Parts: sequence; structure tokens; C-alpha cells
Amino acid sequence: MLRIVEGSFGACKVERGRVEMERIRRFEDLEVFQKARELCKNVYSITNKEPFKSDYRFVQQIRAAAGSVMDNIAEGYERNGNKEFVNFLYIAKGSCGEVRSQLLRVHDVGFIDKDTFEKLYINAQEIGRMIYHLAQMIKQNGSPGVKYT
Repeated sequence: MLRIVEGSFGACKVERGRVEMERIRRFEDLEVFQKARELCKNVYSITNKEPFKSDYRFVQQIRAAAGSVMDNIAEGYERNGNKEFVNFLYIAKGSCGEVRSQLLRVHDVGFIDKDTFEKLYINAQEIGRMIYHLAQMIKQNGSPGVKYT
């Protein structure tokens, strides 16, 4: 029996209980990178609106944290091997936690409404879990990328 399963690192084949990763040729192909990119776009969107956009330091801080999530996934992927990739994934996960913390502050001071907060917060939680699972998979089985096989 063969079925395709979507995961945090692209599509994988499950055959007779064995998981085989389809080759990821670019960091842009990683689903977790795509979701981190979307989170970054959403953070930029909320920081372009009043009253948030008037708090320049806070705007810079949350934008930097959101950008760091996707940037560290990309940089880690482009490094020389699995150990460095995993290290950068954990840095990205830390930045994702920073974004969640900042979203709490943003909501607490009334810069975003409850629905926007919940959507972004849940998205950031999901990305953090995806990063963790990708790092665990790489540590246990090797990377999904062509350059690592």
C-alpha cells in the first residue's frame, strides 16, 4: 500500500510502514519555511496599522523575530551538514517562541484584536512544533535534502 502524507518537511511516501522522504531541493520547498514566511508577512501586516506602527521599537523587534524564524531555517538548510542545520532549526524555534511572547504583549496592550492574536499565536505554535519535529527527524534519520544523501 502506498500513500502520500504531507509533513512539515514536504511530502513523504509511506510504504509497508517505512517512511521515505521525497527529495527537498531548496529550503523554499520545506513546508515549515513556507509557513514561517506567511507568519512573517502577517506580522508585517499588523505592524503597518495604527496604533502598532507608532511604536517603532516594538515594530522592529517583532519583525526581526518573525524574520529570524524563516531566515534561520534557510541559513541552516544552506549550511554544510545535518548538525548545523539542526542547530539553526533550534535557533528558529527560539525565535518562534519570541514571536509568541511578543504577540501576547501586542494583544495585552490592545494593538491587535483577539481573533488576530489567536490566529497568529496558533500559527506560531504550529511552526514551533513543525521545526521541532523536523529537527528530530534529521537527528534520527538524516535530512530530507538532496545535499545530505
